[in-house]
Amino acid sequence: MKKEVSIKKIRQDAEELFRKGDYFCSEAIVSSIKNNFEVDMPDEMIAMASGFPVGIGRSKCVCGAVSGGVMCIGYFFGRTKGGDPKVQKTLELANELQQSFKDNHKVLCCKILTNGMDMGSGEHKAQCISFTGEIAEKAAQIIVRELGLVNIDE
Repeated sequence: MKKEVSIKKIRQDAEELFRKGDYFCSEAIVSSIKNNFEVDMPDEMIAMASGFPVGIGRSKCVCGAVSGGVMCIGYFFGRTKGGDPKVQKTLELANELQQSFKDNHKVLCCKILTNGMDMGSGEHKAQCISFTGEIAEKAAQIIVRELGLVNIDE
């Protein structure tokens, strides 16, 4: 894993992956984090993110970008053995991530965030690209801070 990353590049890469249509929000975030941190994360982690776009399987519930960011937090800080108390820190960091989004947009609900938008419109896509970048950036900031890594943009 890299010890120095560009958080700006992580955001830009996630946004571009979505913009080009390579991935949806949650997948783009996982891919950008994986590639920029150069972690030995299996590509199946990107596949695991494929069900979250448009509010979990197009149900318009929790914003898929937030779900992708939480997956990345879990990858770095989550537990793999039952009873491991480090889950408490993971929950704290996931809460920080979702709260930053709620502070900026008031809700996590895709249906409310896209209310009145044509789901195929440029307005909708532009908003989701922005959300994707925002969450990729915030997740990267948390990962960098918690692991004592260097953001080369500073």
